[in-house]
Amino acid sequence: MRLANEIDELIRAGFSNVWIRSDEPDDALTDLAQLCQTQNWRLASWNIDTGMRGLESDESVAATDPLSAIRSLASVPSDGQPTLLIMANLHRFLGSAEIVQALLSQVAHNKVHQRHLIVIAPIVQLPIELERVFTVVQHELPSREQLAEIAGGIAANEEEFPTGMERERILDAASGLSRYEAENAFALSLVRHGRIEPSAIWELKSQTLLNNGLLSLHRGSETFSDLGGLEALKHFCTRTLRPRSIPSTSVKAKGVLLLGVPGTGKSALAKALGNEIGRPTLTLDVGALMGGIVGQTEERTRRALAIVDAMAPAVLYVDELEKALGGSTGSGQTDSGVSARMLGTLLTWLADHESDVFVIATSNDVSKLPPELTRAERFDAIFFLDLPSRSQRDAIWRMHLRAFGLDLDQTIPPDTSWTGAEIRACCRLAALLDVSLVEAAQHVVPVAATSEEAVQRLRNWATNRCLSAESGGVYSVDRSASSKSRRRVTQTPETN
Repeated sequence: MRLANEIDELIRAGFSNVWIRSDEPDDALTDLAQLCQTQNWRLASWNIDTGMRGLESDESVAATDPLSAIRSLASVPSDGQPTLLIMANLHRFLGSAEIVQALLSQVAHNKVHQRHLIVIAPIVQLPIELERVFTVVQHELPSREQLAEIAGGIAANEEEFPTGMERERILDAASGLSRYEAENAFALSLVRHGRIEPSAIWELKSQTLLNNGLLSLHRGSETFSDLGGLEALKHFCTRTLRPRSIPSTSVKAKGVLLLGVPGTGKSALAKALGNEIGRPTLTLDVGALMGGIVGQTEERTRRALAIVDAMAPAVLYVDELEKALGGSTGSGQTDSGVSARMLGTLLTWLADHESDVFVIATSNDVSKLPPELTRAERFDAIFFLDLPSRSQRDAIWRMHLRAFGLDLDQTIPPDTSWTGAEIRACCRLAALLDVSLVEAAQHVVPVAATSEEAVQRLRNWATNRCLSAESGGVYSVDRSASSKSRRRVTQTPETN
C-alpha cells in the first residue's frame, strides 16, 4: 500500500499521532502534500532549520522551537477540516520532558478537533510514555515498477535502458535503493557507460550498505567449482532455488542452517551460492545490531531486515550465529532482554518473511544456539559439514595446488583430520616459503587436534539430527573413521 493511502485511512479513522519511518523524508512529505491537496486538508510542516510553515502564526510559533510548533496545533480552528502538522526528525527532541508532556496533553484534544501530528524520521525512537499514542507506518522503498519509472525518466531511449532480461538485471541491482540513490546510480551508469548497466549500480549499492554498517554486499568471483565436496548441500541449494516452470508466489525457499567444524567450507559455500544462482549475497553482522541506547538494537534489527526484504531476490549470509544469539536465554539478567527481543525479531522474520531471500546461517557450536532457532519452518534444512573424506581432500588438494602453481605430483603430508582451510593454508605456505608440502605442513596444526573434544562433541550432536552435506540423508558419525583419525597416512593426490 502506498504511503498516501495508509495515511488517508488513518486520518479518516481519527488517529491523531502518526510516526512515519522513512529514509526519504522529502518524498514522504511530497506524497502527504499531494494527499492534502486532493482531500482539501490543511497542511503545515516544521523542521529545526526552517521552523513552522503553512499555518498563519505569530513570530514565536514560526521560530525553530519544537515545543511552540506542537502547541500551535491547539490554535487551529475546529471547523471539521482535518489539519496535518508534519514534523521532521522530532526524535532528536524527545529527551525533553516538556515536549513529551505537550504531546501527551494534546492527544485527546487533537482527536476531537481533527488535528493530526505526523512525525517523519529515519528511525522509530519513542519514550515509553508515547509508545501507545503513536501509530507507526513504514514508508517503503521504491518497488521494481517505481524503479523502472525512475530509470525510464533518466534514460533517453531503449538503448540506454534496455528491455528484456537486461532490464530485469538492472532492476535486481537497484532493488533496495532509495529513489534518490537510484537516480544517482542510473545517472552514474549513463555517464560511465552511455547506458544503464548493473555494474555501476552494484558499486553504489555496496557503498550505501557500508554506510549503515549493518549489511555488506559480497561481489566475489567464487563458484561451486572452487569448493571440494559438499555435493549434497550444493545440489539442495541449487535445486530449491531453480527457476520453476510454473512460478508460485506461495512457495519460496527459506534457507539452510550449516553446522560444522571450523574450516569445512560453510562461509565459502555461502559466498559462492550467489554467483551460482545469479543473486547478490548480503552479509549480516548480527553483532553490529547491538546498540547502547534503549530500543536501538530492535530498531537496527528491523531496519536491516527491511533492507534485506527490499533487495530481494538475494542470498543473506549470517556467519557464526551462536556468537550473537548464544546468550539470549539469560538475556533478562545480562542485558535487560535486548538479545531475547532481537532473537524474537529474527525468528519471526525467518518464519514469516515473504520476500525471495535465501538465508544461509552458519554455526560452529550448536550447543550455544537457542532451541527455537532449529525448529521446522525456520530453515528448509539443517546440514552438518564434517571433516572432509579422502575423496574430498584429494579434490581440495588438486584445486589449491593448481591455484598456487605447485607441483601436482609431489607427496602430500598426513591429512586424515585436516579441513579444507588447513589444506589451503599448507599450499599457501608451501608457495610462500618455497618449500615442499611436507615441510609446509610442519606449520599447520589442524583444528581436529587443537579442539578434538569439541569436534567429537559436535559430531555426536549432529548424528541423527542433521543432514550430511556430502552424501545427503541423515548424518551419522563414522565411529571407525573417527578412531582412525589419529593415524598418519601419506597420500598423493590424483592428477588429471
